[in-house]
Amino acid sequence: MSSQNPEPEQSPDPKTLKDPESKQPSEEPPNQEPKVEGEEEEEEGECGFFLFMKAGGCKESFVGWENCIQEAEENKEDIAEKCFEAMSVLQKCMEAHADYYEPILRAEKRAEEQALIELEKEKEEESLGAQEDSKDLLKKSDG
Repeated sequence: MSSQNPEPEQSPDPKTLKDPESKQPSEEPPNQEPKVEGEEEEEEGECGFFLFMKAGGCKESFVGWENCIQEAEENKEDIAEKCFEAMSVLQKCMEAHADYYEPILRAEKRAEEQALIELEKEKEEESLGAQEDSKDLLKKSDG
């Protein structure tokens, strides 16, 4: 007969195999992700939109665009011109991750459509205004 060990052998904890220092009790409360230095300060003042954008697959592109905007503002540069490339990269990334960024893409499309409607109204008003000016000029030259 085989002799049995009175104390069952415990399999090692996978966490302790990877990190020898994790044998000591953690100072962080359970069920809370460890904080990366500087991350908390960065996220404290950010709005939900920024947090949402950074939580998806386009965090890097968004941060690049955000940094470009800040730099342009600090240097009093034309944001649209300076950050066109960063915005294009972000847009392509968002389209590639449309499942996550769909609410933003949908809102962006509605804003574009509304801007086109407003532009058409302005053109129409300018055209009507120009016609009125022409009529006024004709009346003055006839009279």
